Amino acid sequence: MEIWRSALRLLELMAVVVSGGFLDGLKTRSGLTEAESGASTETPSVECTLQGSPRSPVYSADGDFIIGGVFSIHYQLYTVIYNYTTKPEPPRCAGSIDARELRFSRSMIFAIEEINNRTDLLPGTKLGYQIYDSCASVPVAVHVAFQLSNGQDPVFYKGVNCSRSGMVMAAVGESGSTPSISMSRIMGSFNIPQVSHYATCACLSDKQHYPNFFRTIPSDQFQADALAKLVKHFGWTWIGAVHSDSDYGNSGMASFLEAALREGICVEYTESFFRTDPGSKIQRVADAIRRSTAMVVVAFIASGDMRVLLEELDRAPPPPRQWIGSESWVTDTFMVRYSFCAGAIGVAIPQSVIPGLRDFLLGLTPSEAAASPLLTEFWEDAFNCSLTKNPAANKGECDGTEDLKRLENPYTKTSQLRVTNMVYKAAYAVAHAFHNALCRKINSTIQCDKFIKVNANQIFSEIKKVNFSQNGYHVSFDANGDPVAAYEVVNWQTTESGGTEVVTVGYYDASLPGGQQVQINRNITWMEGGSQVPVSVCSQSCPPGTRKVLQKGKPICCYDCIPCPEGEISNMTDSPDCFPCPREFWPNAKRDACIPKPVEFLSFDEVLSIILAAFSISGVFLAIMTAVIFFYHRTTPIVRANNSELSFLLLFALTLCFLCSLTFIGAPSEWSCMLRHTAFGITFVLCISCVLGKTIVVLMAFKATLPGSNAMKWFGPPQQRMTVVSFTFIQVIICIIWLVVSPPFPVKNLTTYKEKIILECALGSAVGFWAVLGYIGLLAVFCFVLAVLARKLPDNFNEAKMITFSMLIFCAVWITFIPAYVSSPGKFTVAVEIFAILASSFGLILCIFAPKCFIILFQPEKNTKKYLMTKK
Repeated sequence: MEIWRSALRLLELMAVVVSGGFLDGLKTRSGLTEAESGASTETPSVECTLQGSPRSPVYSADGDFIIGGVFSIHYQLYTVIYNYTTKPEPPRCAGSIDARELRFSRSMIFAIEEINNRTDLLPGTKLGYQIYDSCASVPVAVHVAFQLSNGQDPVFYKGVNCSRSGMVMAAVGESGSTPSISMSRIMGSFNIPQVSHYATCACLSDKQHYPNFFRTIPSDQFQADALAKLVKHFGWTWIGAVHSDSDYGNSGMASFLEAALREGICVEYTESFFRTDPGSKIQRVADAIRRSTAMVVVAFIASGDMRVLLEELDRAPPPPRQWIGSESWVTDTFMVRYSFCAGAIGVAIPQSVIPGLRDFLLGLTPSEAAASPLLTEFWEDAFNCSLTKNPAANKGECDGTEDLKRLENPYTKTSQLRVTNMVYKAAYAVAHAFHNALCRKINSTIQCDKFIKVNANQIFSEIKKVNFSQNGYHVSFDANGDPVAAYEVVNWQTTESGGTEVVTVGYYDASLPGGQQVQINRNITWMEGGSQVPVSVCSQSCPPGTRKVLQKGKPICCYDCIPCPEGEISNMTDSPDCFPCPREFWPNAKRDACIPKPVEFLSFDEVLSIILAAFSISGVFLAIMTAVIFFYHRTTPIVRANNSELSFLLLFALTLCFLCSLTFIGAPSEWSCMLRHTAFGITFVLCISCVLGKTIVVLMAFKATLPGSNAMKWFGPPQQRMTVVSFTFIQVIICIIWLVVSPPFPVKNLTTYKEKIILECALGSAVGFWAVLGYIGLLAVFCFVLAVLARKLPDNFNEAKMITFSMLIFCAVWITFIPAYVSSPGKFTVAVEIFAILASSFGLILCIFAPKCFIILFQPEKNTKKYLMTKK
């Protein structure tokens, strides 16, 4: 590439130096320069001579103004070894004719003849043309560019200075980007506008380097974006890429790779080649396609290069591949004969209709063909006959019955005119520039002055401003010399006869919003005639609920799918990250959506709640039955001896204790939270106060039996009631302070379990809660100590023994309650608290009242004053 750049810079310098010939060499007829002849009153006659051999156009026609044309009609050059003893001849084309390029060149002639026959465009002015074959070669294109800039007359005279009297004012072509770049650098030095129909390299939009270049075909930048969006549209993220090793291929592939990166597409391999490369290099490219894992191949290749690659692949057809083609080859009907490319998709220039063109192309007669060496070559190759009277040994003489209409080749296929329309529009763009420079509308009549001296600068200025429609096709250029970008999406589909045809299945419009630029409106045939979209990914898509983790050392499209961590989701395919759910939500089983967390509390319909409630009701029933028994036998000694008043009050308190456990079941509310803790605290203090009172009564009763003791008068029924009320009142005060300062309240516990919400009662003030429990514990310990002291008093029925056991159970339950309460999660915290209440309540009622009820009901003989007074 550096060699080419250096050569192009040298050619630019040469172009600037040249003013009167192909190379700067001036000879006067007298052989003297102006300096040698001295001052002269007479202007000498100067002979201007082209130092190079002029190249003959393949078509030419005279006119008032000449338009140049350059097409790659042949694809090879004759190889000549020079001995540097004679002046070399201009390079000659070799190989077969590209029938499509021939059609392009003939379409330009058709457009110019159509323009010359019009009365509303350049009336009275005739356009001529000089159309050259560049042989798809940069040296030939450069030669042609110099010739278009200087003319082809070998000797001409023009005063004292050699002027380019034969130069063209504008040129149409070239077909390839690389030759167009070379031509533009040369012709741009003379401000000769160049309008290409097929050079798509994005680099040519750079007006700093190519100010004179225009084109009727969109830039490869738009094509690269279209191809990337097409690949993305079908969900392919793992592709191979091949391109021509030319300005067209290198620039186009660079643009495509940038667009693919933006679309999240990964490229497994990128290979480049040129049709003149050694066979080993082309075979290496073919082998890369054969062994690749990517099912999709994007080919940004010139048509001539693609032929060479397909010929190499045809020797050992690769596994099924979905080909994605650039517009340079995807509509070339020569390619469809390769069956392994069936189902190819690509972007193409929109189809068009040019009235009269088909008749013009197919109306070529043998006599017209014989008048042109190029058409003679085409005719003889097409019909395998000779137009000369001395045919070759393997050819017969053409008999005049040959008919192009029965011929099947790219020249005659005019059903899908695409690039041909670009040639047609390019010729009309130049014609409109001439029209704007030469013609004026006077009194509704268009008048053109063909004798006005027009230079290339004027045509260059006018061509920037052209804005017209021809046959319904709009033509204009933006600031970069580019047209509006629009493509058709085409597909190679098999016909009923077994052939392959190019079918339009959608379109791409760069002017639409991003997600709407690619539209597919017909069924597509995929590789090998399949109806299902092939899959080409390095890794299968990660479903929702997972995230992508890149594989080390591989492209971003190669990844592993990792399930989202706990508490996080991904709700789209191929998500790069997982996202946490809001606090009150939790992922579903698939981790692709957040659902409300289940709310958990100790509800009445749970088995655990039913069991606890049953024990609670049983306790209430037991307390009531005990009270009924005591009330029925209230006059018996055993009831009277154990302070029946405190016994009934204790049974009432135990009933409340059993009932208050029910307040812990159900959804917490503000009232239930305050009620459950305060009711529990107050009723238990009431129970302990009654037990404490009974214990003190036992001790005082023993003291009263001692001689001289009057202890019972200080602890009679009024004092007992006052003791119970006082102890209970202290707990009431503690509860009131707790409720006023910071009462318990319902709260959603989101920390114990991540996946669910626990409805529970917050303590509000932890000090208040532990003060309530501490006060209960203090009374229980005090009662336990007194009961222990009184357990061996020498009464036959000493209630202190049973109180000792009950307090022992009570203290054991509540001592174990504290760690169990702290460590139990969720609703089990409430269950532990209910269990502690029920266990301690049952401990009290069973230890204190069960022995008495047993005697009352089953041992009435012991329920006598005599038995009670008997000492052990």
